[in-house]
Amino acid sequence: MINTLNESSLHRSLKSLYALEKGCMTEVNIDGKIYDVVDALGNITEIQTKNLSSLLVKTLGAIKSGRSVKIVYPVVAVKYIEVYDEKGVLLSKRKSPVRASIYSIFRELTGLYPVLLKKRFSLDVLEIAMSEIRTQSETPVQSPNGRRRFLKNWNKTDKRLETIFETHRFTKAGDYLSLIPESCLPRFCARDIASSLAENKDLPASAKAQANLMLWVLSHMNLIEAENDFSRPRYYRIR
Repeated sequence: MINTLNESSLHRSLKSLYALEKGCMTEVNIDGKIYDVVDALGNITEIQTKNLSSLLVKTLGAIKSGRSVKIVYPVVAVKYIEVYDEKGVLLSKRKSPVRASIYSIFRELTGLYPVLLKKRFSLDVLEIAMSEIRTQSETPVQSPNGRRRFLKNWNKTDKRLETIFETHRFTKAGDYLSLIPESCLPRFCARDIASSLAENKDLPASAKAQANLMLWVLSHMNLIEAENDFSRPRYYRIR
């Protein structure tokens, strides 16, 4: 079992889904690196639920070798929290108030932007419903990664895919630029975008907080340019 010891149910479900195509294999070793899904032509699909920047070097290397690479990244539009005791008995289930949206990708893309417009690269962003599985402990415990400032009486033990609501596929510049609200064009600043996103009732309130990150990523992709580097607020236009 290569590279699957700490694999969540969410990751495993998405990997199985993308491996349904005829001739696909999973957990394939190519030049000393393990890839989630490889098709009959040697093209690669990587499932990543966080820290997309960690795939940059690996992705650039695969593209340089002539392979196409698709990264699949789920954003959690709806999250449920299930708490179990140590014997596996369900104690409670509730819906989390925390919601992500398609605009949540920009924080992750700050470390991946150099590859986003490569000819052999594509990004699938899945808006999903997910259940976070927690196991309750008798006494407060530290998290497995040791990052808790305050101990809690539970640990996250799994993530389970419930539903895929929508798939957003990014293969070219226009796909990324389409996320700029039309009401903001042709001249826009972060405040304009934040206001437009806040007015969209289909988006969570957190979406507006992504405006600055969105402009940073699009600017570093050379898709937009600032009118005047010294103006405040800074206004942009599509190149």
